[in-house]
Amino acid sequence: MRVHRVLASRRVARVVVLAIAAFVSTKTAAADLTLDVATMPRVGTIDPRFQSYNIEMVEVTGGRFWKPYGAGSTKAELFAARPPIDLHDDRLRKLAATLAPAYLRVSGTWANSTFFADSETPPAAPPAGFKGVLTRQQWRDVIDFSHAVDAPIVASFAISAGTRDTEGRWSPEQARRLLTFTRSAGGEIAAAEFMNEPDLPTIGGAPAHYDAAAYGRDFAAFRTFMKSTAPDVTILGAGTIGTGADARARFAVSAAGVDAVSYHHYGALSTRCSGDRTAKQALSDEWLARTGKTFALYKTLRDRLAPNKPIWLTETAETACGGNRWAATFIDTFRYLDQLGRLAKAGVQVVMHNTLAASDYGLLDERTHLPRPNYWAALLWRRLMGTTVFDAGVAQQPGFHVYAHCARDMPDGVALLVINNDRRTQRRLTLSAASQRYTLASATPQDGTIRLNGSTLALGASDEIPTLKGEAAAAGTITFAPATITFLTVANAGNANCR
Repeated sequence: MRVHRVLASRRVARVVVLAIAAFVSTKTAAADLTLDVATMPRVGTIDPRFQSYNIEMVEVTGGRFWKPYGAGSTKAELFAARPPIDLHDDRLRKLAATLAPAYLRVSGTWANSTFFADSETPPAAPPAGFKGVLTRQQWRDVIDFSHAVDAPIVASFAISAGTRDTEGRWSPEQARRLLTFTRSAGGEIAAAEFMNEPDLPTIGGAPAHYDAAAYGRDFAAFRTFMKSTAPDVTILGAGTIGTGADARARFAVSAAGVDAVSYHHYGALSTRCSGDRTAKQALSDEWLARTGKTFALYKTLRDRLAPNKPIWLTETAETACGGNRWAATFIDTFRYLDQLGRLAKAGVQVVMHNTLAASDYGLLDERTHLPRPNYWAALLWRRLMGTTVFDAGVAQQPGFHVYAHCARDMPDGVALLVINNDRRTQRRLTLSAASQRYTLASATPQDGTIRLNGSTLALGASDEIPTLKGEAAAAGTITFAPATITFLTVANAGNANCR
C-alpha cells in the first residue's frame, strides 16, 4: 500500500507540475510578440512641446494649496499655506530647462479669482470680488522663468465677481492689463483658456447660478476681446474637467470659438478628497485606460462641434486634489508614461502635467526641487521620443503596452516605449534589429527612487544630470521583467517616415 501511495503521490505531483508548466507557457506565449520597426505605419505627429507642465497661479502668488502627506500618513489636511515659489531657484530652472521645449501653464482654480495688481505697489489685500493678488514682480518672474527654460506661457484669466459689471457680465479689463503688461515686460502668452474648469463654477469662484448660457455669453465676449487685442494667442477651450452634462453643455456653447480644444483629466479624487483608489490598483489596465475614455468623449465632441481642431490636455495628474501618496513614487510612472504614449497615438497634441513642483503629484519635490521618478521618466521621454507617431502593430495585451515614435534627434531612428504593468509575469518582444535599452524599475513599485538599467538615478555634484546610458540589446527576443518600463531605440531602422 505504501508503494502505491508513493506512486500515486508522484503521479499527482507530475500532473500538478505539467499543469503549472502549461499555465506558465500559455501566459508567456500570450506575451511573445514580434515587431518590425521598418514597416510600422505613421498615424500622426505631436506638437514639439507635447510634454508640458503646470505651475499653479497660487504657487506664483503664494497662498493655500494642496498639503502634501506627512511621513507615514495616508491622509492629509486639504490645504497648507505656502510662500510664492522661487522661480529663480537654480535647481528648479536647470531641471525644467532639460524638459524643453515645453509649455508652462499658469492657471488653476485659484487663477479664476486672482487680481492682477498693475502697479509697482500692490494692495495689501485683494480688492472686493477677488481672493488673491498677482504682483507685477511675480509676473515678471514667470516671464523670466519662461524664457530661461524655453516654455512659452499658457494662461487663463480672472472671472470672479471683481471682474463683472452691474449686470454680472464679464469685463476684459483685468485680462487687458495682464496682456499689456506681459508684452511690455517682453513676455509671450502663447495660448489661453477663458477660465479654469467652467463646469465647476462654484468651486471656481464664478457668480451664483453660473450656467452654460452665462458661460457661453462670457466666452463670446472673451473671444471678441482676444481676437482684437491679442490675435496671435491660441484660444483654448473649454478647459472642462468633467464628462457629464455640465461639461458637454459648456463645450457646446464655446466650441465654435476655440482654436484648439482643451480639457482636463484626473482618473479619480485623491485620498485627501475622500477618493477610494489604492496603490494596488495603480498598475491595473482599467486604471491606465481611464485617460483614453475621457479623451474619447472629448474627441467625439470635437468631431461634432469643432471638426479638425487640435486637442490639448491642459491639466492632468495621478489624481485630483494634489495626488495620492504614491503619486510621488515609481508606481505612478506607469500612469504617466502610458498616458503620454496612449494620447500621442490618439492624436492629442499637448499634455500638461500638474504640477512641476507642488504637492504630491509634482515632478519635483516642492521643498527640495529634487527629481521624483516621474521627472526621470519625463526626461527620458524628452530625449528619446520624437514627434512622429506610429502604430506599433502590436496587439495591446492585458499588462503589456507598446508605443512607437521616430526617435528624437536620431535620423532614421525609431524609439519604442514598452510598459509591463503586470506585477508577476515576464513578457517578451522580438525585434529584427539591434537596439539600445533603457529599463526603469524600482525595488518595489511604491519606492520613491527609480533605477535605470540597475543604477539609481540621482543628481550629481552641482545638480549635474547623470548620463542616461542605454545598454546594447541584440536583435531577437527581449525579455521585460514584471513591473518595469523600457525605452528601446533602434538606429538605422529603415522606416521611411523617420528619414
